[in-house]
Amino acid sequence: MTKEWTNEAAIRQWNSTASRAALAATADEGDFAKRHLVNEHVFRLLGNVAGQRILDAGCGNGYLSRMLADRGATVVGVEPTDAMVSFARDHEADEPRGVEYIQADLSRPSDLGGFDAVVCSMVLMAVPDWKPAMRTCVAAAKPGGTFVFTLVHPAFEQLAAGWREHGRYRVDRYLEEYELVGPAASDFHRPLSAYLNEVAALGCRIREVVEPGLAPDIVESRPELEYLSRLPNFLLVAVETPPQDTRDWHDPRPGKPPLYALVSARLRGS
Repeated sequence: MTKEWTNEAAIRQWNSTASRAALAATADEGDFAKRHLVNEHVFRLLGNVAGQRILDAGCGNGYLSRMLADRGATVVGVEPTDAMVSFARDHEADEPRGVEYIQADLSRPSDLGGFDAVVCSMVLMAVPDWKPAMRTCVAAAKPGGTFVFTLVHPAFEQLAAGWREHGRYRVDRYLEEYELVGPAASDFHRPLSAYLNEVAALGCRIREVVEPGLAPDIVESRPELEYLSRLPNFLLVAVETPPQDTRDWHDPRPGKPPLYALVSARLRGS
């Protein structure tokens, strides 16, 4: 965890910068990057979601929850910020899709178990103390379920600025953890191995890793974005969550409940 930051402080920062106009501008399919580099791979990795119960962990303005619902999924979106969850609920009231929005911090364990799949898109790199949030996501999926998470690629986080300045990308301090100040709120750099080792430690089996590039037809119309066809600014990871008999680990923080035990009990109906 980045020492100067708490999750509560990060939530407050996101809440203070999330204007209704900005949320509305990306309410249909997300921003440019999500529309052209992320969404199609998220849906491919999830497969046919019709009839599936899916958790959108860190749902923001709810755009992905709505897209999943339009594909036939039963969706629960979890979001900690007042501004974003209010926007998502208002959108649901205006255009009902049956999405349930819960205001909660993913890093504070709760019994959200029983989902066929969990998707956590562009969230974990914005969470200072991120490991509890990842544990919550894994615990929320059924044994043998699907967990998909997406990130700004840890090796190419400042790709646009570097390309504009040097015509190539340079990176240093890759192995450290540090704050990346953004236009709306801060992200936090940590090496890719941190995410992969954590999901492996939780007993998950990696199914696929995707480093998407921008399609040639988009580059042709937007040549200034050529760098996105040459280097991956984003990363997607799909894993299979552990089977029932391995989900007995405990949260190592003092006084915290055994998350897998909570979920397993709910699945058993006890």
